[in-house]
Amino acid sequence: MSDTVAPRTNPYLSGNYAPVAEEVTALDLPVIGELPEELNGRYLRNGPNPAQPVDEATHHWFLGDGMVHGIRLRGGRAEWYRNRYVGSQAIAEWRGEPDIAGPNWSGNPTGPNTNVGGFAGTTWAMVEAGGCPVELTYELETVARNDFDGTLPGPFTAHPKYDPATGELHAMVYAPAQWFDHVQYVVVGPDARVTKAVDIPLPGVTMLHDMSLTSRFAVVYDQPVTLDFEVAFAGGFPLVWNPDYGNRVGLLPRTGTADDIVWIDMPLGYAFHPMNAYDTPDGRLVIDICTYDKLFDIDRLGPWGDSLPRLERWELDPATRHATVTVIDERPNEFPRHRGSRSTQPYRFGYCASPSAVPTEGWPTVKHDLQTGERFTFDHGPGRAAGEPVFVARSTGTDEDDGWLVTYVHDVGAGTADFVVIDAQDFERGYVARVPLPQRVPFGFHGNWVGDASVGPG
Repeated sequence: MSDTVAPRTNPYLSGNYAPVAEEVTALDLPVIGELPEELNGRYLRNGPNPAQPVDEATHHWFLGDGMVHGIRLRGGRAEWYRNRYVGSQAIAEWRGEPDIAGPNWSGNPTGPNTNVGGFAGTTWAMVEAGGCPVELTYELETVARNDFDGTLPGPFTAHPKYDPATGELHAMVYAPAQWFDHVQYVVVGPDARVTKAVDIPLPGVTMLHDMSLTSRFAVVYDQPVTLDFEVAFAGGFPLVWNPDYGNRVGLLPRTGTADDIVWIDMPLGYAFHPMNAYDTPDGRLVIDICTYDKLFDIDRLGPWGDSLPRLERWELDPATRHATVTVIDERPNEFPRHRGSRSTQPYRFGYCASPSAVPTEGWPTVKHDLQTGERFTFDHGPGRAAGEPVFVARSTGTDEDDGWLVTYVHDVGAGTADFVVIDAQDFERGYVARVPLPQRVPFGFHGNWVGDASVGPG
Protein backbone atom coordinates (compact mmCIF):
# COMPACT_ATOMS: atom_id res chain seq x y z
CA MET A 1 0.00 0.00 0.00
CA SER A 2 1.43 3.38 -0.98
CA ASP A 3 0.98 6.53 1.08
CA THR A 4 1.98 9.61 -0.87
CA VAL A 5 2.38 12.64 1.38
CA ALA A 6 2.01 16.18 0.07
CA PRO A 7 4.99 18.53 0.63
CA ARG A 8 4.84 20.74 3.71
CA THR A 9 6.88 23.67 4.96
CA ASN A 10 8.68 21.60 7.59
CA PRO A 11 10.90 19.00 5.87
CA TYR A 12 10.67 16.73 8.91
CA LEU A 13 6.92 16.47 8.42
CA SER A 14 7.08 15.91 4.65
CA GLY A 15 7.43 12.82 2.50
CA ASN A 16 8.53 9.80 4.47
CA TYR A 17 9.08 11.88 7.63
CA ALA A 18 5.33 12.46 7.83
CA PRO A 19 3.40 10.36 10.36
CA VAL A 20 1.05 7.54 9.42
CA ALA A 21 -2.52 7.73 10.63
CA GLU A 22 -3.49 4.11 11.26
CA GLU A 23 -2.45 1.34 13.60
CA VAL A 24 -2.41 -1.74 11.39
CA THR A 25 -2.32 -5.49 11.95
CA ALA A 26 -1.48 -7.63 8.92
CA LEU A 27 -1.08 -11.41 8.99
CA ASP A 28 0.78 -13.88 6.76
CA LEU A 29 2.76 -11.33 4.80
CA PRO A 30 4.13 -12.15 1.34
CA VAL A 31 7.83 -13.02 1.17
CA ILE A 32 10.05 -12.43 -1.84
CA GLY A 33 13.03 -14.77 -1.58
CA GLU A 34 13.48 -17.01 1.47
CA LEU A 35 13.50 -15.91 5.09
CA PRO A 36 16.13 -17.83 7.08
CA GLU A 37 14.19 -20.38 9.12
CA GLU A 38 16.35 -19.76 12.17
CA LEU A 39 15.05 -16.18 12.42
CA ASN A 40 12.37 -16.75 15.03
CA GLY A 41 11.41 -13.54 16.76
CA ARG A 42 10.60 -9.91 16.07
CA TYR A 43 12.35 -7.00 14.40
CA LEU A 44 11.15 -3.86 16.20
CA ARG A 45 11.82 -0.19 15.48
CA ASN A 46 10.66 2.96 17.26
CA GLY A 47 10.24 6.49 15.97
CA PRO A 48 8.25 9.73 16.34
CA ASN A 49 4.74 9.78 14.91
CA PRO A 50 2.71 12.81 16.07
CA ALA A 51 -0.87 11.75 16.66
CA GLN A 52 -2.26 15.28 16.47
CA PRO A 53 -1.44 18.37 14.39
CA VAL A 54 1.74 20.21 15.36
CA ASP A 55 3.15 23.68 14.69
CA GLU A 56 5.16 23.24 11.49
CA ALA A 57 7.27 26.30 12.22
CA THR A 58 8.72 24.86 15.43
CA HIS A 59 8.19 21.09 15.25
CA HIS A 60 11.41 19.13 15.71
CA TRP A 61 11.82 15.63 14.25
CA PHE A 62 12.91 14.28 17.65
CA LEU A 63 9.56 15.18 19.21
CA GLY A 64 6.20 13.53 18.86
CA ASP A 65 4.41 10.43 20.07
CA GLY A 66 6.32 7.17 19.87
CA MET A 67 5.24 4.46 17.46
CA VAL A 68 6.76 0.98 17.25
CA HIS A 69 6.70 -0.90 13.95
CA GLY A 70 7.28 -4.63 14.32
CA ILE A 71 7.40 -7.76 12.18
CA ARG A 72 7.29 -11.29 13.60
CA LEU A 73 9.17 -14.10 11.80
CA ARG A 74 8.89 -17.81 12.49
CA GLY A 75 10.01 -20.85 10.51
CA GLY A 76 10.60 -18.97 7.28
CA ARG A 77 7.29 -17.09 7.44
CA ALA A 78 6.43 -13.45 8.15
CA GLU A 79 3.55 -14.08 10.52
CA TRP A 80 2.56 -10.50 11.24
CA TYR A 81 3.28 -6.81 10.99
CA ARG A 82 1.98 -4.41 13.62
CA ASN A 83 2.47 -0.72 14.33
CA ARG A 84 1.31 0.62 17.68
CA TYR A 85 1.58 3.92 19.52
CA VAL A 86 3.58 3.70 22.72
CA GLY A 87 1.19 4.53 25.53
CA SER A 88 1.48 7.90 27.26
CA GLN A 89 -0.55 10.63 28.91
CA ALA A 90 -0.94 12.42 25.57
CA ILE A 91 -2.10 9.31 23.70
CA ALA A 92 -4.51 8.46 26.52
CA GLU A 93 -6.02 11.95 26.42
CA TRP A 94 -6.26 11.80 22.62
CA ARG A 95 -8.17 8.54 22.92
CA GLY A 96 -10.30 9.74 25.82
CA GLU A 97 -8.83 7.15 28.18
CA PRO A 98 -7.16 7.27 31.61
CA ASP A 99 -3.40 7.76 31.70
CA ILE A 100 -1.33 4.59 31.50
CA ALA A 101 -0.17 3.09 34.78
CA GLY A 102 3.27 3.54 36.27
CA PRO A 103 5.33 6.44 37.64
CA ASN A 104 6.09 9.37 35.36
CA TRP A 105 9.21 10.84 36.99
CA SER A 106 9.48 13.89 34.73
CA GLY A 107 5.79 14.44 34.03
CA ASN A 108 6.49 14.06 30.31
CA PRO A 109 3.12 13.80 28.52
CA THR A 110 4.51 11.89 25.50
CA GLY A 111 5.77 8.34 25.40
CA PRO A 112 9.18 6.92 24.43
CA ASN A 113 9.84 7.46 20.72
CA THR A 114 13.51 6.59 20.24
CA ASN A 115 14.40 2.93 20.84
CA VAL A 116 12.81 -0.43 21.55
CA GLY A 117 14.27 -3.78 22.48
CA GLY A 118 14.15 -6.82 24.71
CA PHE A 119 15.80 -7.25 28.11
CA ALA A 120 15.18 -9.60 31.06
CA GLY A 121 12.26 -11.25 29.27
CA THR A 122 10.46 -7.94 28.65
CA THR A 123 9.97 -5.62 25.68
CA TRP A 124 10.89 -2.00 26.47
CA ALA A 125 10.30 1.28 24.62
CA MET A 126 12.86 3.92 25.59
CA VAL A 127 13.59 7.63 25.30
CA GLU A 128 16.16 10.09 26.67
CA ALA A 129 15.86 13.45 28.43
CA GLY A 130 13.82 12.54 31.49
CA GLY A 131 11.58 9.77 30.22
CA CYS A 132 10.77 6.45 31.88
CA PRO A 133 10.80 3.15 29.95
CA VAL A 134 7.42 1.79 28.90
CA GLU A 135 6.79 -1.95 28.95
CA LEU A 136 5.10 -3.49 25.89
CA THR A 137 3.49 -6.86 25.27
CA TYR A 138 4.81 -9.25 22.64
CA GLU A 139 2.14 -7.86 20.28
CA LEU A 140 3.33 -4.27 21.04
CA GLU A 141 0.39 -3.18 23.17
CA THR A 142 1.31 -0.89 26.07
CA VAL A 143 1.46 -2.43 29.57
CA ALA A 144 2.66 0.47 31.75
CA ARG A 145 5.56 2.73 32.56
CA ASN A 146 8.11 0.57 34.32
CA ASP A 147 10.90 2.11 36.41
CA PHE A 148 12.58 -1.27 36.79
CA ASP A 149 10.20 -2.26 39.56
CA GLY A 150 10.76 0.92 41.56
CA THR A 151 14.57 0.75 41.54
CA LEU A 152 15.22 3.50 38.95
CA PRO A 153 15.95 6.72 40.90
CA GLY A 154 15.16 9.12 38.04
CA PRO A 155 15.02 9.06 34.24
CA PHE A 156 16.54 6.55 31.82
CA THR A 157 18.02 6.70 28.33
CA ALA A 158 17.27 5.57 24.79
CA HIS A 159 20.75 4.07 24.47
CA PRO A 160 21.66 1.65 27.25
CA LYS A 161 24.73 -0.44 26.53
CA TYR A 162 24.51 -4.20 27.09
CA ASP A 163 27.58 -5.97 28.46
CA PRO A 164 27.50 -9.58 27.23
CA ALA A 165 30.05 -10.55 29.88
CA THR A 166 27.87 -9.51 32.83
CA GLY A 167 24.34 -9.36 31.43
CA GLU A 168 23.99 -5.78 32.66
CA LEU A 169 22.64 -2.64 31.01
CA HIS A 170 24.72 0.53 31.46
CA ALA A 171 23.25 3.97 30.86
CA MET A 172 24.14 7.66 30.96
CA VAL A 173 21.00 9.66 31.64
CA TYR A 174 20.11 13.34 31.65
CA ALA A 175 17.02 15.44 32.28
CA PRO A 176 17.35 18.97 30.83
CA ALA A 177 14.16 20.26 32.44
CA GLN A 178 15.03 18.91 35.90
CA TRP A 179 18.81 18.51 36.27
CA PHE A 180 20.89 21.61 35.48
CA ASP A 181 24.18 20.57 37.08
CA HIS A 182 24.65 16.82 36.63
CA VAL A 183 23.89 13.64 34.72
CA GLN A 184 23.73 10.12 36.11
CA TYR A 185 25.41 6.80 35.40
CA VAL A 186 22.98 3.92 35.96
CA VAL A 187 23.61 0.17 35.93
CA VAL A 188 20.71 -2.29 35.59
CA GLY A 189 21.31 -5.92 36.58
CA PRO A 190 20.23 -8.99 34.59
CA ASP A 191 17.05 -9.13 36.69
CA ALA A 192 16.01 -5.64 35.45
CA ARG A 193 16.69 -3.96 38.79
CA VAL A 194 19.02 -0.99 39.21
CA THR A 195 22.22 -1.89 41.06
CA LYS A 196 24.14 1.39 40.82
CA ALA A 197 23.54 5.11 40.25
CA VAL A 198 26.34 7.69 40.24
CA ASP A 199 25.76 11.44 39.89
CA ILE A 200 28.26 13.16 37.57
CA PRO A 201 28.56 16.98 37.88
CA LEU A 202 28.71 18.90 34.58
CA PRO A 203 29.18 22.64 33.91
CA GLY A 204 26.08 22.85 31.73
CA VAL A 205 23.10 20.94 30.35
CA THR A 206 24.44 18.92 27.45
CA MET A 207 22.43 16.71 25.08
CA LEU A 208 23.67 13.36 26.36
CA HIS A 209 22.18 11.13 23.68
CA ASP A 210 24.41 8.08 24.05
CA MET A 211 27.43 6.63 25.87
CA SER A 212 30.20 4.10 25.31
CA LEU A 213 31.21 1.15 27.43
CA THR A 214 34.43 -0.83 27.69
CA SER A 215 35.48 -3.52 30.13
CA ARG A 216 37.04 -0.83 32.35
CA PHE A 217 35.21 2.42 31.64
CA ALA A 218 31.81 4.03 31.17
CA VAL A 219 32.27 6.98 28.80
CA VAL A 220 30.50 10.32 29.28
CA TYR A 221 30.03 12.60 26.24
CA ASP A 222 29.97 16.27 27.31
CA GLN A 223 29.37 18.01 23.99
CA PRO A 224 28.53 21.47 22.60
CA VAL A 225 24.79 20.98 22.04
CA THR A 226 23.33 22.47 25.20
CA LEU A 227 20.14 23.80 26.73
CA ASP A 228 19.22 27.33 25.59
CA PHE A 229 16.68 28.82 27.99
CA GLU A 230 15.60 31.61 25.61
CA VAL A 231 14.83 29.10 22.86
CA ALA A 232 13.02 26.87 25.36
CA PHE A 233 10.85 29.73 26.63
CA ALA A 234 10.05 30.71 23.03
CA GLY A 235 8.69 27.22 22.37
CA GLY A 236 11.49 25.89 20.17
CA PHE A 237 13.57 22.73 20.50
CA PRO A 238 15.70 23.80 23.47
CA LEU A 239 19.03 22.10 22.65
CA VAL A 240 21.20 24.09 20.24
CA TRP A 241 24.77 24.35 18.95
CA ASN A 242 27.02 26.05 21.52
CA PRO A 243 30.68 26.01 20.37
CA ASP A 244 31.81 28.05 23.38
CA TYR A 245 30.92 25.10 25.62
CA GLY A 246 33.77 22.97 24.26
CA ASN A 247 33.83 19.24 23.67
CA ARG A 248 35.21 16.52 25.94
CA VAL A 249 34.77 12.92 26.98
CA GLY A 250 34.91 11.58 30.52
CA LEU A 251 36.32 8.16 31.35
CA LEU A 252 34.55 6.87 34.48
CA PRO A 253 35.96 3.64 35.94
CA ARG A 254 33.06 1.22 36.14
CA THR A 255 33.80 0.62 39.81
CA GLY A 256 34.59 4.27 40.58
CA THR A 257 32.90 7.53 41.51
CA ALA A 258 32.60 10.88 39.76
CA ASP A 259 35.85 11.98 41.43
CA ASP A 260 37.69 9.27 39.48
CA ILE A 261 36.66 10.52 36.01
CA VAL A 262 39.47 11.37 33.60
CA TRP A 263 38.39 14.17 31.23
CA ILE A 264 39.93 14.43 27.75
CA ASP A 265 39.35 17.39 25.43
CA MET A 266 38.21 16.60 21.89
CA PRO A 267 37.98 18.59 18.64
CA LEU A 268 34.78 20.59 18.31
CA GLY A 269 31.89 18.52 16.98
CA TYR A 270 28.97 16.38 18.05
CA ALA A 271 28.31 12.64 18.01
CA PHE A 272 24.99 10.93 18.59
CA HIS A 273 26.10 7.33 18.18
CA PRO A 274 29.25 5.33 18.83
CA MET A 275 29.65 2.04 16.97
CA ASN A 276 31.62 0.20 19.66
CA ALA A 277 34.41 0.79 22.18
CA TYR A 278 37.10 -1.32 23.83
CA ASP A 279 40.25 -1.19 25.93
CA THR A 280 43.69 -1.90 24.51
CA PRO A 281 46.45 -3.87 26.30
CA ASP A 282 48.54 -0.71 26.75
CA GLY A 283 45.78 1.06 28.70
CA ARG A 284 44.16 3.16 25.97
CA LEU A 285 40.55 3.19 24.74
CA VAL A 286 39.36 2.90 21.16
CA ILE A 287 35.98 4.38 20.20
CA ASP A 288 34.54 4.21 16.69
CA ILE A 289 31.92 6.92 16.36
CA CYS A 290 29.85 8.97 13.87
CA THR A 291 30.77 12.66 14.18
CA TYR A 292 29.11 15.87 12.94
CA ASP A 293 31.05 19.13 12.49
CA LYS A 294 28.09 21.00 13.96
CA LEU A 295 24.48 20.33 14.87
CA PHE A 296 21.31 22.37 15.49
CA ASP A 297 23.00 25.61 14.50
CA ILE A 298 21.06 26.76 11.42
CA ASP A 299 18.78 23.74 11.17
CA ARG A 300 16.85 23.84 14.45
CA LEU A 301 14.29 21.25 13.32
CA GLY A 302 16.44 18.18 12.70
CA PRO A 303 19.96 16.79 12.28
CA TRP A 304 20.71 16.96 8.57
CA GLY A 305 20.80 20.68 7.75
CA ASP A 306 24.16 21.73 9.23
CA SER A 307 26.44 18.78 8.44
CA LEU A 308 26.40 15.04 7.84
CA PRO A 309 28.32 12.63 10.06
CA ARG A 310 31.52 10.81 9.11
CA LEU A 311 32.87 7.69 10.79
CA GLU A 312 35.92 8.31 12.99
CA ARG A 313 38.18 6.34 15.32
CA TRP A 314 39.07 7.99 18.62
CA GLU A 315 42.06 6.63 20.52
CA LEU A 316 42.10 7.96 24.09
CA ASP A 317 44.96 7.74 26.55
CA PRO A 318 43.83 8.20 30.19
CA ALA A 319 47.45 8.54 31.36
CA THR A 320 48.30 11.51 29.12
CA ARG A 321 44.70 12.76 28.62
CA HIS A 322 45.46 12.87 24.90
CA ALA A 323 43.17 11.93 22.01
CA THR A 324 44.04 10.89 18.47
CA VAL A 325 41.28 11.17 15.86
CA THR A 326 41.42 9.24 12.57
CA VAL A 327 38.76 9.46 9.87
CA ILE A 328 37.60 6.00 8.81
CA ASP A 329 35.11 7.17 6.18
CA GLU A 330 34.36 10.71 5.03
CA ARG A 331 31.05 9.65 3.49
CA PRO A 332 27.92 10.05 5.61
CA ASN A 333 27.66 7.29 8.21
CA GLU A 334 24.97 7.07 10.88
CA PHE A 335 23.05 4.55 12.97
CA PRO A 336 26.17 2.39 13.50
CA ARG A 337 25.86 -1.22 14.64
CA HIS A 338 28.13 -4.19 15.28
CA ARG A 339 27.79 -7.79 16.39
CA GLY A 340 26.41 -7.58 19.91
CA SER A 341 28.61 -10.33 21.33
CA ARG A 342 31.64 -8.14 20.53
CA SER A 343 30.40 -5.20 22.63
CA THR A 344 33.17 -3.77 24.86
CA GLN A 345 35.69 -6.00 23.01
CA PRO A 346 38.03 -5.61 20.02
CA TYR A 347 36.06 -6.28 16.85
CA ARG A 348 36.49 -6.18 13.10
CA PHE A 349 33.20 -5.34 11.38
CA GLY A 350 30.71 -2.49 11.70
CA TYR A 351 27.60 -1.51 9.77
CA CYS A 352 25.99 1.88 9.07
CA ALA A 353 23.28 3.59 7.11
CA SER A 354 24.60 6.29 4.78
CA PRO A 355 22.03 9.08 5.04
CA SER A 356 21.47 12.03 2.77
CA ALA A 357 19.69 15.28 3.49
CA VAL A 358 17.72 14.46 0.31
CA PRO A 359 15.97 11.12 0.96
CA THR A 360 15.14 10.59 -2.72
CA GLU A 361 18.86 10.07 -3.32
CA GLY A 362 18.62 6.83 -1.35
CA TRP A 363 20.37 5.68 1.80
CA PRO A 364 22.65 2.68 1.15
CA THR A 365 23.91 0.25 3.78
CA VAL A 366 27.66 0.23 4.41
CA LYS A 367 29.84 -2.52 5.91
CA HIS A 368 33.23 -1.53 7.32
CA ASP A 369 36.13 -3.95 7.68
CA LEU A 370 37.96 -2.06 10.40
CA GLN A 371 40.99 -4.32 10.12
CA THR A 372 41.70 -3.91 6.39
CA GLY A 373 39.93 -0.58 5.79
CA GLU A 374 37.81 -2.16 3.06
CA ARG A 375 34.22 -0.93 2.63
CA PHE A 376 31.26 -2.66 1.05
CA THR A 377 28.12 -0.83 -0.07
CA PHE A 378 24.65 -2.31 -0.50
CA ASP A 379 22.71 -0.03 -2.86
CA HIS A 380 18.99 -0.49 -2.27
CA GLY A 381 18.09 1.28 -5.51
CA PRO A 382 17.02 4.77 -6.60
CA GLY A 383 15.01 6.55 -3.94
CA ARG A 384 15.24 3.59 -1.55
CA ALA A 385 16.48 4.57 1.90
CA ALA A 386 17.56 1.94 4.41
CA GLY A 387 17.39 2.44 8.15
CA GLU A 388 19.69 1.25 10.93
CA PRO A 389 21.26 -2.13 9.97
CA VAL A 390 20.76 -4.56 12.86
CA PHE A 391 23.11 -7.56 12.90
CA VAL A 392 21.72 -11.00 13.77
CA ALA A 393 24.31 -13.76 14.12
CA ARG A 394 23.83 -17.04 12.28
CA SER A 395 23.35 -19.79 14.85
CA THR A 396 25.93 -22.08 13.27
CA GLY A 397 28.44 -19.38 12.28
CA THR A 398 31.89 -18.82 13.73
CA ASP A 399 33.11 -15.77 11.79
CA GLU A 400 32.33 -12.37 13.31
CA ASP A 401 30.36 -11.26 10.24
CA ASP A 402 28.53 -14.56 9.68
CA GLY A 403 24.94 -13.48 10.01
CA TRP A 404 22.17 -11.27 8.70
CA LEU A 405 21.47 -7.55 8.54
CA VAL A 406 17.79 -6.72 9.03
CA THR A 407 16.12 -3.34 8.59
CA TYR A 408 13.27 -1.44 6.99
CA VAL A 409 13.82 0.07 3.54
CA HIS A 410 11.69 3.04 2.53
CA ASP A 411 10.79 3.59 -1.12
CA VAL A 412 10.41 7.35 -0.92
CA GLY A 413 8.93 7.81 -4.40
CA ALA A 414 6.40 5.00 -4.14
CA GLY A 415 5.48 5.71 -0.52
CA THR A 416 6.02 2.08 0.47
CA ALA A 417 8.27 0.10 2.81
CA ASP A 418 9.86 -3.33 2.95
CA PHE A 419 11.45 -5.40 5.66
CA VAL A 420 14.67 -6.83 4.25
CA VAL A 421 17.26 -9.46 5.16
CA ILE A 422 20.82 -9.11 3.82
CA ASP A 423 23.66 -11.62 4.04
CA ALA A 424 26.26 -9.68 6.04
CA GLN A 425 29.09 -11.64 4.39
CA ASP A 426 27.86 -11.30 0.81
CA PHE A 427 26.34 -8.01 -0.30
CA GLU A 428 26.56 -9.14 -3.93
CA ARG A 429 23.91 -11.74 -3.18
CA GLY A 430 21.22 -9.09 -3.07
CA TYR A 431 18.29 -9.42 -0.70
CA VAL A 432 18.07 -12.83 0.96
CA ALA A 433 14.44 -11.96 1.58
CA ARG A 434 12.18 -8.96 1.14
CA VAL A 435 8.79 -8.56 2.82
CA PRO A 436 6.56 -5.80 1.40
CA LEU A 437 4.75 -4.16 4.29
CA PRO A 438 1.08 -3.16 4.26
CA GLN A 439 1.81 0.52 4.83
CA ARG A 440 4.56 3.12 4.73
CA VAL A 441 6.97 3.16 7.68
CA PRO A 442 8.09 6.74 8.38
CA PHE A 443 11.76 7.49 8.95
CA GLY A 444 12.52 6.79 12.56
CA PHE A 445 15.30 5.96 14.92
CA HIS A 446 16.35 2.74 16.59
CA GLY A 447 15.31 -0.83 17.00
CA ASN A 448 16.50 -4.34 17.60
CA TRP A 449 16.05 -7.95 16.68
CA VAL A 450 14.39 -9.62 19.68
CA GLY A 451 14.60 -13.37 19.32
CA ASP A 452 11.91 -15.56 20.86
CA ALA A 453 14.60 -17.19 22.99
CA SER A 454 15.09 -13.77 24.65
CA VAL A 455 11.49 -12.52 24.84
CA GLY A 456 8.96 -15.11 23.84
CA PRO A 457 5.26 -14.78 22.99
CA GLY A 458 2.58 -15.08 25.63
